Amino acid sequence: MLKVKAFVFNPIQENTYLLYNERGKCIIIDPGCYYPEENEVLQAYISKSGLQCQLLLNTHCHLDHVFGNKYVAEKYGLKLHIHANEKQMLDLAPASGLMYNLPFDNYAGEIDYIPDSGKIYFDEEELEILFTPGHSPGHLSFYNQKAGFVISGDALFYRSIGRTDLPGGDFDTLIHSIRNKLFALPDETLVYSGHGPQTSIGEEKLENPFLV
Repeated sequence: MLKVKAFVFNPIQENTYLLYNERGKCIIIDPGCYYPEENEVLQAYISKSGLQCQLLLNTHCHLDHVFGNKYVAEKYGLKLHIHANEKQMLDLAPASGLMYNLPFDNYAGEIDYIPDSGKIYFDEEELEILFTPGHSPGHLSFYNQKAGFVISGDALFYRSIGRTDLPGGDFDTLIHSIRNKLFALPDETLVYSGHGPQTSIGEEKLENPFLV
C-alpha cells in the first residue's frame, strides 16, 4: 500500500509529495524545492529510506510546483509527466519567477503527456487520473483507491479552493471539477493539497464555504 510523505518547500510554502510502497519504489509529485538545502532534504529522505524513484509528475505547472523539476529529473534520471494543456504554464514559469524575484532553471527535457483519464502504473501500484481544470487549464489530480487518498494539487484545499485569477484559471470550471471529479470520491478519502494541511472529501463537502 502506498504511503505519503509531504515536504513544505519554497517561499510560497508548497507541498511536495513523495509516494512510496513497501518495496521501496516511489514517485515524486510537484517538487517545489527551490533552495539547495531543500534539494538536500528531499534527497536525504529518499536515500535514507532506500527508495528508488520511478516517476516525476506535476499536477500543474505554476512556478511553485515546478521549481525542483530540473533537479529531480537530473538527479534520478526521470522524464517529466504533465497534461498537455500545462505546457504553456511550464514555459511561462521562469518569467513568473522573475516577477516574484524567484529566478530558477526550468526543466527543459523530454515530456510525457498525461491524458485526461486512465491510470498511471508504477511497480505494482496505480493512480487514477482525474482531470480537474479551473485553477489552471490542464490541472490533474491523482487518486489511489487502495490507500484512500487523492493528491489534489491546487484544486481543493482545507476549507478553500484554488485561485482562479491566474492565467488559464476559471472559477466555474474549477467548481465543476471539484463537484464532478473530487466529490465523486468516497467521503473518507484523504485529500493531500498543494498548500496547507490535509483534509477529507467528506469534510470539504460539509465545511468548505465555496462548496456548501
